[in-house]
Formats: sequence, C-alpha cells, structure tokens
Amino acid sequence: MRLLAFEVLRAVDERDAYANLVLPPLLKKARENPGFETRDAALATELVYGTLRRQGTYDAIISACVDRPLREVDPPVLDVLALGAHQLLGTRIPTHAAVSASVELARVVLGDGRAKFVNAVLRKIAQDDLETWVARVAPPYDEDAEDHLAVVHSHPRWVVSALWDALGGGRAGIEDLLEADNERPEVTLVARPGRSTADELLAAAGEDSALPGRWSPYAVRLAEGGEPGALDAVRDGRAGVQDEGSQLVALALARAPLDGPDARWLDACAGPGGKAALLAALAAGSGARVLAAEKQHHRARLVERALAGNPGPYQVITADGTRPPWAPGSFDRVLVDVPCSGLGALRRRPEARWRRRAEDLEGFAPLQRGLLREALGAVRVGGVVGYATCSPHLAETRAVVEDVLKGRGGPAAGAEWIDARPLMPGVPALGEGPDVQLWPHLHGTDAMYLALLRRTV
Repeated sequence: MRLLAFEVLRAVDERDAYANLVLPPLLKKARENPGFETRDAALATELVYGTLRRQGTYDAIISACVDRPLREVDPPVLDVLALGAHQLLGTRIPTHAAVSASVELARVVLGDGRAKFVNAVLRKIAQDDLETWVARVAPPYDEDAEDHLAVVHSHPRWVVSALWDALGGGRAGIEDLLEADNERPEVTLVARPGRSTADELLAAAGEDSALPGRWSPYAVRLAEGGEPGALDAVRDGRAGVQDEGSQLVALALARAPLDGPDARWLDACAGPGGKAALLAALAAGSGARVLAAEKQHHRARLVERALAGNPGPYQVITADGTRPPWAPGSFDRVLVDVPCSGLGALRRRPEARWRRRAEDLEGFAPLQRGLLREALGAVRVGGVVGYATCSPHLAETRAVVEDVLKGRGGPAAGAEWIDARPLMPGVPALGEGPDVQLWPHLHGTDAMYLALLRRTV
C-alpha cells in the first residue's frame, strides 16, 4: 500500500493530478489481488490524504533534518520522506515499522544509495513527536502569526491570510477553520426528490452506518468507511454523493420568493452535475423544467449522466455561459456556480492548497464577473439569480457581486439583493447577510458562498 500511495503522490506532483481521481482506480486494481484486505485500502487512503494535508508541516520538519535546501532534494525522495514523516508523526504505526517500511519503499523506487539518505532523515524525525517538532520549526505566533499558522496547520501563508480576512475575528476562529481543513470530510449523500428519500438511504445503509444530514432534508451522512456505491439508490442514480453545502445552495435558490411564472430554470455552469440534478428534481416537483449548460463537452456528459432518469423535463447542452445561446430574459431562476480557486474544498482536495497561487485569482476575476452579468441578463425581470462559488475568498465572493451591481468593468446590473439566510432554515452562524458563507468548522460543509439577486429592470 505504501508503493500505491507513492504512485499517487508522484501523479499529483508530476501531472497535476487530483488524488481523488488517481487513487480509486489504483485501489480497484489492488482489490484484484487475493491477499488484499479492507484495512489495506484504509491505510493507502490515510497515507495519501494525510501526507497531502500535512505536507507544509512535514516539509518544514524535513528541512530541519537535511543539510541542503529542499529544492535541491529530488521530488521522489521528498515524497518518500513525507510518507515516512506522516507514518511517524501522524499515525499510530510503530516507529520501527514506519522507518523500515519507508526505507524498503525507498530501495524499491529510488535505489540503495538514496534509501540510506531516507533512513538517516527518518531516524532524525523519529526522535521527537509532532508537537515537539512543530514547536521547534514554527515561528512564534507573537512574531509572525500568519507564518506560525501556516506551518502549524499546513497551509500556504497566502491562503491563511485570505481565509482569515474572509472569516474575520481572532485566533481561535482561524485555527478552528484551518484544523477543519485538515480533517477527513464525511461522505454525504443526496436523495433526489421524487426519486428517493433520506429515509430510504438511511434504511439501506443501516442505523450504525449513516446519519441524517444536519440541515438539508435530502442529506444523509455516511459513517467512516461507508461505500456509496453499495447502495442501490446511488447505483441507480436516484441518489448521489453531494456535499451538504452544495445542497443548501440549490435549495435556497429553489425556495427564493418569486412573483409571476416559475417554469424555466437554468444552471449556467452545470458540470459535473450535482447541483443540476438536485435542481432538476426540485423543478420537476413544481412543474418547471431545467436547462443545464456546461462549457466543456466531457463535463456536459457527466451532467447528462447525473440527470438521467429525472422525472421532469430537462435538457443538457454544451454552451459557454459568457456567450450564451439563449435569449435574454428567458428564465425565472438561474444558478451560476462559477469556476474558482476551490479554497472552500481543501478538505476534499488538499493538494489544491499547494497548487494554487494568489495570482491565480486574477485569472478567475473576469470570468466570474462575466458569468454573473450574463446570468442576470438571462433571467426575466422579477426573476432570481444565485451566484455561488466554492471559495470564501473575498475577491471571489462579495467583491464580484458588488462590482457587477455597481457596474465596475461593465454596465451596472439592474438587480437587488435577496436575504439568503431565511432560505437556509435552521442553519446557524450565517452572518449579517444578505449573502451567506458556509464554513467547514461551523457547518461541517465545504466553504460554499451564495448571493441571491432579483432582477429589477
């Protein structure tokens, strides 16, 4: 399993792959071996995600144990060292087993010479526990708070700064958020209305293996190790895997008060299809139809798969939301879940924190504003637009909406805010409104943002 974990880390580093896409097929192949056990899959998963989440902390510790800058250490060697550091400092694997297994892995993938280097470094790391190492390598909080938090909680400094700005408040809140980013997220299912129910999913999973969602009436949370594909409703497409925050965004848009007709809904950035599938099921229950548009053809195929079997009318097209093929004012409700930095989903994609750069936001900015402007143009007067993004970064959330409403960089939008908070009943800590920011440490969801706007002219 350590070799498998190493292969995933190399794919992440060399090909900018995502672990959640690389790991499952490797585990599926490994299950074909007669000696494979469930605990082997659990170990491989923990090694991959634990190492990626704590990479920044482990790099600081490894740096203190080598006599050269880390940039001069070959990346495959660093991957083996990080895997070893995680076993020593982040798991209950005995020290001798963690060191010997890591050195053996190094011999297989790196050769005897570099295996000796790995052995020497890991034996240094093994001399202290994680708390002691962190106290040694992290700068004091009073001297540099952001750098301290970056090392202790394994986030790039710029991400710490951006999240702190978005969250506000003092040290306790940001530490809770950063720590939540390093926890393994629950697997959350959605029972698509009219096709399945939360009660059906709970009964199928068993009372010891699942819990109801916290806020969404369609959500079910699987216990650790729960396998969504084992449930008939998931295999049949009547239910799916969807973060509860994502469900709440779709539900809020569907619940928003509307005067006049309510027959045509649009998901303007529909891939890979989770929100579109829930919206389509909700629309079917109210007699509306959904048009799901996705710019990338292969992602549009994923949307088609997610919506297949929906009881009401729908259509999936390949289309660019910034150059829409539909006529202005065609829809009553529009969702635009814009491409973003993904800083709200660092629990699920921990490698993204190391891959993104602060300057990446400059590339997203024109696209996000353009998509929102076109979404407001697509909805009729009196209709509602939901602007959503899986990021809490202020430059991707409220700043985008305010710029579009005030006409910065384009014509001013004739729209007004709708208070989204009452449309998420029972959900606490939603702030001052009218927009909503969800948080992993407060709501157990991804850090989804939602602004609801009503077109006025």
